Amino acid sequence: MSAPTLLVGQSGGPTAVINSTLAGVLAEASRQPAIGRVLGLRHGVEGLLAEDWLDLSSAAPALIAGLRRTPSAALGASRHRLGDDDLARALAIFRRHDVRYLVLIGGNDTADTTARLGQAAAAAGYPLQAVAAPKTIDNDLPATDHCPGYGSAARYLAVAVQQSALDTSALRGAAPVKFVEVMGREAGWVAASAALGRPRPDGPPHLVYLPERPVAAETVLADVEATCRAHGYAVVVISENQTEPAPGGGTRVLGADGEPEWVDPFGHGYYASPAIYLMRRLRAAHGIQSRYDRPGSIQRADTLLVSPVDEREAYAVGRAAVRAALRGQGGHMVTLERSPDGPYRCTTGLAPVSAVANQTRLLPPEFIGPSPREPITPAFAAYATPLLGGPLPDYVRLI
Repeated sequence: MSAPTLLVGQSGGPTAVINSTLAGVLAEASRQPAIGRVLGLRHGVEGLLAEDWLDLSSAAPALIAGLRRTPSAALGASRHRLGDDDLARALAIFRRHDVRYLVLIGGNDTADTTARLGQAAAAAGYPLQAVAAPKTIDNDLPATDHCPGYGSAARYLAVAVQQSALDTSALRGAAPVKFVEVMGREAGWVAASAALGRPRPDGPPHLVYLPERPVAAETVLADVEATCRAHGYAVVVISENQTEPAPGGGTRVLGADGEPEWVDPFGHGYYASPAIYLMRRLRAAHGIQSRYDRPGSIQRADTLLVSPVDEREAYAVGRAAVRAALRGQGGHMVTLERSPDGPYRCTTGLAPVSAVANQTRLLPPEFIGPSPREPITPAFAAYATPLLGGPLPDYVRLI
């Protein structure tokens, strides 16, 4: 009788190193005689339900090495949310193809999918070991020190914001304000990383706003105007979901007067750009011309500035996921555990997927500075700097 099958899929927003995790899965699976076939799902659970996959059982070392240099999701990703009927259908597919091991690479929502598939199999008495391998630039998964993908996105933004700041400084006479709108959903990990590239304490980015600290649009505009007076220009980093106090109490996304423009299958709302809103308000209220950069998917896909630490850890996570499945530790997500002493060092561990699914880890208060001019604390810098994977460029400034 042949050895059983391992399925691997990728879900959610890709990162610069998500394929390194896939490479780790393939490398470890090739060493395990208990695994007969390795099938890569095309577009995550959509490929599972369509039985649409690639046979990666004999992945060559050159292919595995190439994946470690390739951004985005090589297998294709998905944001499909499994319905109850999908669970029964998936279980029938597992039985038909003797799938005993499942590794899904993704974030909060993928942990939920992994948990539901594992629970459905257990309820039916089917021996499936479903393991989640984390990834997200948002760095908002509980139970892990940090998430594969974050270090590379943080390095990219720390450098890109400095480059954009030089551009703004050079053309301050035409447009003295630059808004840089970054990803991060409800958490400020990504926005905070932009401050890691500051050449000096009063240098750009001059203002960094975090969604954990709601701020009124009028306050942002006043801050920007004061910064222009003090420095001659202003570089402002703001999250795509920056919060502001809402009329009648509570909070809302800054500038969003109504419902989100669209909502994904997992209930996450997507709103109009706060940066564009602030640009228009700044021009109308203060007569100041501004521009904006919105890196979008580039901030999570760029491999020119990939963090080597991030890449190595993403690969290790993939290997650990396979080992966990073979040990019968389904129902868990692989975690990264930082050594509390000495130079930076991280190992892999495990946490129940129930502790991760549909949960969001916000930037903790001890990492948040006293104001947008001092957005991060030394504790955050000590936490995040090792994840960047080495020194940042040191640019020359003449004026």
